[in-house]
Amino acid sequence: MKKTLVFKVNPENPEIEIIRKAAGIIRKGGLVAFPTETVYGLGADALNAEAVLALFKAKKRPLDNPPIVHVGRLEDVYRLAVEVPAKAEVLMRTFWPGPLT
Repeated sequence: MKKTLVFKVNPENPEIEIIRKAAGIIRKGGLVAFPTETVYGLGADALNAEAVLALFKAKKRPLDNPPIVHVGRLEDVYRLAVEVPAKAEVLMRTFWPGPLT
């Protein structure tokens, strides 16, 4: 069984070292739980098939119910999406950074 690590993060002043540790876990194929504006999420590297399968297993999620992919920049959307409607780009440019589903 893998070890569970818990990092306490001050949302007003997050420590960069904790962010780096979480990013390192994701880069190595691990899973990280994190708060969003509305719920806690469970994240993995969306480009790592083994990590994504681990995410499905941990969430007991059926494979035909794809997870959300969080992206940090508009350029990342174009790398990952097959098609980006013009209206979606307008919404992203208007509301990012910030929550947008």
